[in-house]
Amino acid sequence: MDLTSLLVQLVSGAVGGSAAGAAAKNYSLGAVGNAIAGAVGGGIAGQLIGTMAGQMIEGWVGDIAGGAVGGIILTLIAGVIRNMTAK
Repeated sequence: MDLTSLLVQLVSGAVGGSAAGAAAKNYSLGAVGNAIAGAVGGGIAGQLIGTMAGQMIEGWVGDIAGGAVGGIILTLIAGVIRNMTAK
């Protein structure tokens, strides 16, 4: 993985996290929180998918998809944890 792939994963993760927060208002962390959680999730999941899937999902499509999915998942997990601890 190179730096460009990582940046694409971070940006697509931030977009995915923001979309997840907008779609699931109960689990939203706020605009900045969704973007940060999404970027972290996008970076982590993008790297894991790139390592595990290898040649099956390669290039920009794999980076964008992996980043977005990771951003969505981590944002929703963080939102669920936040709601559970707030009650």
